[in-house]
Amino acid sequence: MDHMSPRLRTFLSEPIGEKDVVWVDGVSHELAMNLVTKGFNKAYVLLGQFLLMHKNEAEFQKWLICCCGATEYEAQESSKCLKAWCSCFL
Repeated sequence: MDHMSPRLRTFLSEPIGEKDVVWVDGVSHELAMNLVTKGFNKAYVLLGQFLLMHKNEAEFQKWLICCCGATEYEAQESSKCLKAWCSCFL
């Protein structure tokens, strides 16, 4: 990844562990609050949803926008972050 944000670089530097969902690149404070309300309080829980969708970025982005109130940008960055994490650790 050529143009990696510092936040993405930090997220990819280690296993997810118990990181809160706000650590996922692209997840704003407002989106994090929406996700927590829906039970997605940890990054690994959001990753689980991404994996349940078979790492389909378009489907995951649509779900984030429709069900969680993400902006298109947040959805794209979040799915890119989780896909990159999968490439590094799975």
